[in-house]
Amino acid sequence: MLKTKKFERGDTLIEVLFAVTVFSLVAIGAISIMNQGTAAAQRSLEITLVRQQIDAQAETLRFLNASYVSAYSNGVTFAADTPAGQWQQIRNYILSRGNSDVSAFGTDGGVCKSTPPEGSFIMNTSGAKLEKLDGDKYKPAVTYSQVRYVDTGSTKSLADAEGIWIEGVVSKTFAGDNQGNAGYVDFHIRACWDSPGLAVPMTIGTIVRLYEPRG
Repeated sequence: MLKTKKFERGDTLIEVLFAVTVFSLVAIGAISIMNQGTAAAQRSLEITLVRQQIDAQAETLRFLNASYVSAYSNGVTFAADTPAGQWQQIRNYILSRGNSDVSAFGTDGGVCKSTPPEGSFIMNTSGAKLEKLDGDKYKPAVTYSQVRYVDTGSTKSLADAEGIWIEGVVSKTFAGDNQGNAGYVDFHIRACWDSPGLAVPMTIGTIVRLYEPRG
């Protein structure tokens, strides 16, 4: 005949609390690591998407510049609805703002600027046209820096530029030097947006120098 123990020792309250504490620490650590990994993956995706936006702006500027160079003739003004004419529009707009340099690139007190620097613009990559960032054309980025469009049929019109802008500086032409009939325009393409898991905004920028004939 089997005998059973009348009294069996169970876990004490301290042992139970210790086990729950250890489990909680492990679970919180695992969740924290998962959150950090998710935030890092999202930041990587945002950086890729913003670089695509910047590359699209740069390629549009290169296309207009190449069109102007190939069609260049001294003293000729091209129609505004042509690529060469758009390049002249961009250059004239930069010159009209009188910018000899660009603004300091960074955040404004730890946040992205709510308004773009004076003389900023963006390119409508759908129609390869200059869009001045005045009025409500510029807005801080909601998710990541991007140019938003409104589909109007055959072309797309600019809705707004979210946290992305371009500043331009036209080089001076010096008479008498070896390159007196040539110059260049520096385009500073910049982006700023808030990314998860970071105390300060993300910023990305590039400079595109495009040469042009003059004379």
